[in-house]
Amino acid sequence: MPYLIETFDNPERAHVRRDRYQEHLEFLAERAGLLLACGAKLSDDASHADGGIYLVDLDTREEAEAFISEDPFSQGDLFREVVVRRWRKAYLDGQNFL
Repeated sequence: MPYLIETFDNPERAHVRRDRYQEHLEFLAERAGLLLACGAKLSDDASHADGGIYLVDLDTREEAEAFISEDPFSQGDLFREVVVRRWRKAYLDGQNFL
């Protein structure tokens, strides 16, 4: 069953998002087969990101926790909080999976 990983940035560590952005993109590209979806959470005016959401196709919480711990953003101590939850795919890309 897939997992939802939601991250919340530490505002005092915002430079990590800039400094490690390319490494983060490479990390995601290397694991693209595990990603159902992912992206940054943006301010209403889209001027800055303050966290992200990852929907990952992994079998266990431990695998999901390992996935996010390997992200360059995690390794740069960007996140003030990380929430890992199981996720039931009901609709994706307009398709019903129930």
